[in-house]
Amino acid sequence: MKIVDRGGGLPVVVIPGIQGRWEWMEPAIDALAHRCHVVTFSLADDAEMFDGLVEQVRQALDAAGLRKAAICGVSYGGLIASAFAVRYPERVASVILVSALPPSWRPDPRVTFYLRAPRLLTPLFLVASLRMYREIAAANGGYVRGASAGIRHAWRVLTHMFSSRLMARRARLLPAADLEARLRTVRVPALVITGERALDRVVPIDRTREYLRIWPDAELVTILRTGHLGLMTRPDEFARVVVDFAESAQRRVGPVGRTHSPHSPHPPHSPHPPYSPPERRVG
Repeated sequence: MKIVDRGGGLPVVVIPGIQGRWEWMEPAIDALAHRCHVVTFSLADDAEMFDGLVEQVRQALDAAGLRKAAICGVSYGGLIASAFAVRYPERVASVILVSALPPSWRPDPRVTFYLRAPRLLTPLFLVASLRMYREIAAANGGYVRGASAGIRHAWRVLTHMFSSRLMARRARLLPAADLEARLRTVRVPALVITGERALDRVVPIDRTREYLRIWPDAELVTILRTGHLGLMTRPDEFARVVVDFAESAQRRVGPVGRTHSPHSPHPPHSPHPPYSPPERRVG
């Protein structure tokens, strides 16, 4: 496994989405490297079980010589980050979930359609991806000005091409059915990041916000003028949000794990009704 290890200071491990290529996130990795010690990798091609993807995070920490770090999961990577926090809580300084799939996720009809014949349907998948250009345009001040950003993103995709076969395999590799219940016992600071409701055409933000039911005292940030691609279309704002949170979490958390959120009226994971934290909108 090739480990990408850049920058210095507070450590943050970034887990890519279901396409598996860290290179798609390179604008965010570069922005983070200016502010912290960032470690990332591509998802394994040969993982036969979801646990194999979780173990990659441990391997990345070991390879970078890190005892613990902020674990940041993007989209499908959010499931991996969550499962890692359950398995290795002592190695997690905080969890950051970016437009993440929740533990309850199962392939919907659109995903199921592509799973039938992933290689054959790859051209259709690429054409359908054009729906995300609205988000790229919003982040760059309009459809005309967004063209160059769209071309740069398309170039990264083409030069680091995804495997539809591997994406289909990962979609079938789901975490343990009891992941949500086990997550409720994990006491580390958590941040949920989404884009704007109308701009995320991949993971509806209400699905990502299911983590607020699991961790009622998690912080919630919306990065404006983004949807699912915020770490690529607005990398500097993304890096600022991630590092500011990770640094704050490091100051607040002692050796026993999670501190009580100053915003939450109930202790973490209490039986009281879920608390909905205030949404912070940035950018």
